[in-house]
Amino acid sequence: MDNVTFSEEYLRSIDVHTVLPQQEPFVMIGCLTHFEMMTSTTETLIKDNNIFVDNGHFSASGMMENIAQTCAARVGFYNKYVLHKDVQVGFIGAIRDYVVNSLAPVGSVIRTKVDILEEIFGMTLANAEITCGDEIIATAEIKLSVRNVE
Repeated sequence: MDNVTFSEEYLRSIDVHTVLPQQEPFVMIGCLTHFEMMTSTTETLIKDNNIFVDNGHFSASGMMENIAQTCAARVGFYNKYVLHKDVQVGFIGAIRDYVVNSLAPVGSVIRTKVDILEEIFGMTLANAEITCGDEIIATAEIKLSVRNVE
């Protein structure tokens, strides 16, 4: 299963609501643009009506939720479109080394990349990076737990 690839065009055509347990107004990602077992990327247009926009910028808490949802989109896509199972609910277990270099202004597009470091017993450890243009605006290490749905 490690060699399964999907085109960016195909990934962009998928409604993110089908791979996330979250729904509006709490969806913080726009679309999945890259999927591999160990790396996934999402892209998000920062809109002024986003609940995490403050003073014309996407907040640090919004970026953390964006990272968590990028992880969720990876798991949700894999479950729904590869395994043909239901989307699972996940929980943030820990966040380490969260660094925010700058906040993305309304109207900008951010790209969030998650690299999986380890997965064991329903726990996932990942490094995340958010970019806006060529600038790295946030990084973090995140630990997530996924609840199995039977």
